[in-house]
Amino acid sequence: MPPQVSSVAPAFGLAAHLGRGMQRIATDGVFGRARAIPRHITGLNAAYLSALLGRTVTAVSLLDGDAGTSSRARLALTGEDVPATVFVKMPAETAATRMIGELGRLASTEVRFYRELSAQLTDVPACHGATFDPVTGRFALVLEDLTADGLAVCEFPDTLHPLDADRAALVVELLARVHATFWRRLDPYPWVYSASADATSLLTGSLANASARRLERRTSIPVRTGQFVNDNYRAVASLIDRGPHTLMHGDAHPGNVYFRNGKAGLLDWQAVRRGHPSRELSYALITGMATAVRVEHQRDLLDVYREALHAEGGPHMDRDELWLRYRQAALYAYVATLITAGMGGMQAEGIALEGLGRAVSALQDLDTVCALKASL
Repeated sequence: MPPQVSSVAPAFGLAAHLGRGMQRIATDGVFGRARAIPRHITGLNAAYLSALLGRTVTAVSLLDGDAGTSSRARLALTGEDVPATVFVKMPAETAATRMIGELGRLASTEVRFYRELSAQLTDVPACHGATFDPVTGRFALVLEDLTADGLAVCEFPDTLHPLDADRAALVVELLARVHATFWRRLDPYPWVYSASADATSLLTGSLANASARRLERRTSIPVRTGQFVNDNYRAVASLIDRGPHTLMHGDAHPGNVYFRNGKAGLLDWQAVRRGHPSRELSYALITGMATAVRVEHQRDLLDVYREALHAEGGPHMDRDELWLRYRQAALYAYVATLITAGMGGMQAEGIALEGLGRAVSALQDLDTVCALKASL
């Protein structure tokens, strides 16, 4: 492909993608009432849920809810052979937050994950119903309520309560099960793309630099440690996304992890991507563990991963190669936490800044920039 075509095509792809997202949101505002999927959680009445679940729901009541990149709530149901409670996800309330979801294809990705992929995995919430409207971008996911009475107790960590080495080992064993299940088996799922191949990656470096400028004025975290990453994002992202590929959760920070029956599980499959396991491993360990604990245990945890991957039917990965790629892939945790903290609105500020602090420390102790420059 001629150079001018290879450089222009992603820009056209980005413009088309942005246009499609804006059109969906605009169409929803004008014609949404004519569409089948309700706009708000309050619209999930018994009749609609009966059709979506394929079971007769006779009554629905709201238990609690919150908001982020989507609207979320717990509902109590009564009816014939229906769960007593469910967890639901629907579009975010504001147009700005919905546009973030459109940029990342969050809704369509998670609906497709539960429809096409989740049955091949354990340790994910059961799905009772999933639907997506490509015209308006509306969606509805009805999932297992992991907090329901009568189920095994689930524990939900977060960034402010970091994982110890034993819990982190459960997480890497879970990632090994996911990765082994789909190792070189993604051909039937062309919609699962790599992060660096997506046209929206054209925006990432600019967003990272804008976030760094904002954060410099209100935090002592040395956010410019990763300036080389910001300025060369597409090149370094393509480097860490070299094959072999498998399925990645894509956002395995502690807020998307749960523990039940002695195993780890993963929530929020809206950022599913294909890629090399090192990207996911570095992101999970850097965001999930206190820096000193990670530094002490990360080599051992990568060995746990390698053994578990092989035991689950995956390849036997070379130890030194995985370590190098893990060091390089730390750029993902940096860029993700930098943009999350800098843009705001996706996480509580304390959680976002704690994650960013760990990611910047990882760039330093893993000498990530040097490892990237040596391979470019």
